[in-house]
Amino acid sequence: MNRTVSNKLEMVALKTIVSILRLLPWRIATSFGASLGALGYRPLGIRRKVVERQVAGAFPEMSKDEVDRIAFECYRHLGRSTIETALLPYRGAKGVLGLVESVSGWEHMEAGIAAGKGVVLAAGHFGNWELLGSYLAARGVAVDAIVRAMANPDFDRYLNATREEIGMTVIYDRDAVRRTPRSLREGRVVAFVADQGVLGLASTFVPFFGRPAKTPRGAAVFALRFNAPVVFAVAVRKPNGLYHISVEPVEVQPTGDRDADVDRIVAKYTGILESWVRRYPEQYFWHHRRWRRQPPDTPPELRDPVAD
Repeated sequence: MNRTVSNKLEMVALKTIVSILRLLPWRIATSFGASLGALGYRPLGIRRKVVERQVAGAFPEMSKDEVDRIAFECYRHLGRSTIETALLPYRGAKGVLGLVESVSGWEHMEAGIAAGKGVVLAAGHFGNWELLGSYLAARGVAVDAIVRAMANPDFDRYLNATREEIGMTVIYDRDAVRRTPRSLREGRVVAFVADQGVLGLASTFVPFFGRPAKTPRGAAVFALRFNAPVVFAVAVRKPNGLYHISVEPVEVQPTGDRDADVDRIVAKYTGILESWVRRYPEQYFWHHRRWRRQPPDTPPELRDPVAD
């Protein structure tokens, strides 16, 4: 099938599903999303080997049954989060705030904003990272989201329209060098989802679950260049379906060695992300091959578990 036609059909399907689900109670709609996600695990098996091998590689102490359970719940979580994200614009600011039951560390965000140099917010593909940005905007925080263009341009436009409708400003990563300096000078929060080292992004290798993982440098580079404070934040789903948001400061302290400082900052917020993933492994986006790109001298026991 022609790729353009396929993209259009995907969008028709998504918009049809969203138009129906927005009429349902929130819990029913998001539960439907979890069921859709479960289909991706079984019977469809979309990237199932990738998810299971990465979970097993990160948690070698787990039994096969435990790995399978976490992998299954990972698919359910992704399906639920996807539907939540699609429905966020229909909730309005009050509805978005109502999804967050508790917040810790907000004082670090307030202190960073008050300093007047902008704030670099690093996050990971964990919990509901889209809700995190929506929550900031709903609280009146001026937030810019650095994003990558998606393969389906129709979906890319749709997703960015939902982000902007909620109150975020979208900046494509290709424009980040030009636009981020002004955002920070204006005292805005610039948010990076900074845990996928993909082609075309300046990256470094830092440990993630003991294995070297290619990780973007952008958040740390901008923080050092413009003397902006750094925070790491997550929106983690609680058993009752609501969220807890945590904001943690990331120590910067420049030493004069720019490359070493960047690596240290990236390693610090990657370590914070790992601590959250260890607590809630089913809420991480294991579908992305986190260790696909590694240094050539990586020992065999630390190489990408998917490649075994």
